[in-house]
Amino acid sequence: MTLDKLKQFRTGIYTILGKAKDALFDLMDAVLVTRSVYSFAELSVSPVFRRKWSSTYEAIQDGEPPRTELMKLYIKQQSVREQIVLAGDHTAWARPDARTLRERTFEHQAHPMSGAKPVTIGQGYSTIAIIPETEGSWALPLLHERITSFENPIQKAAAQLKLVCENLPTRPISLWDAEYGCASFVKQTADIAADKLMRVRSNRLLYGAPPVYRGHGRPRIHGDKFKVNDSTTWWTPDQSLEINDSKMGQMCIRLWCNLHFQQSAKHSMNLIQIQRTDELGGGEDKTFMVSVGWS
Repeated sequence: MTLDKLKQFRTGIYTILGKAKDALFDLMDAVLVTRSVYSFAELSVSPVFRRKWSSTYEAIQDGEPPRTELMKLYIKQQSVREQIVLAGDHTAWARPDARTLRERTFEHQAHPMSGAKPVTIGQGYSTIAIIPETEGSWALPLLHERITSFENPIQKAAAQLKLVCENLPTRPISLWDAEYGCASFVKQTADIAADKLMRVRSNRLLYGAPPVYRGHGRPRIHGDKFKVNDSTTWWTPDQSLEINDSKMGQMCIRLWCNLHFQQSAKHSMNLIQIQRTDELGGGEDKTFMVSVGWS
């Protein structure tokens, strides 16, 4: 049954590839069976690539894979689960020496060019993937697209999340790093049927819910300030929990409800703090995350 399902999946992929489907299909097989690829032309000598070396370039030049149709086919292969977990990220492809490459942009990179800030020149890509397992590193990318010079990572991620959620059978939870823990991402994804869990940078400033309007002057938009890196501004959490995890040790989890960023006052969020309190964490290992649209 597994082999029949694989054959059906490959037939479905081949059917919707469009132009240059034969060369593209061989090229994809070559990528899958080649452990280490040191140059693009090297794929042409793969045993599963049944064409001449020039067909590798022609496949890329002439082929127009339909991203949305492929994404829908990937989703159909997933087993039905109570909660679908998505993960989104923005990665940089450094190309500092490719002077003729069109639309190079400045991209953040953890390991920068020598003597420079954590920035490189190249192209940025936005990826959204399904995380099918609770453990391990395997993921299924649903969309992997270049961020053009007319877009930014937040806009691209919001558009991808909307497209994916429109084709999912159930409401998912999506996971994002600190780049997306901002008001812009919250506002651009407010109407998307997905729960969002985002890390928050330590220098972020949040606000509580405004006090009840007393009928004098303009109603307040923001409540008290909540500085993530200043514990003196924190008020008593709405919920707290202490657990002993088998891998992370003793942990304390705190929850504050109805907070918001300054620029997204109409969209309330929940703030979650995870702190390791045993000798391994030393009480200093703190992780802050915000959850938006939690169902």
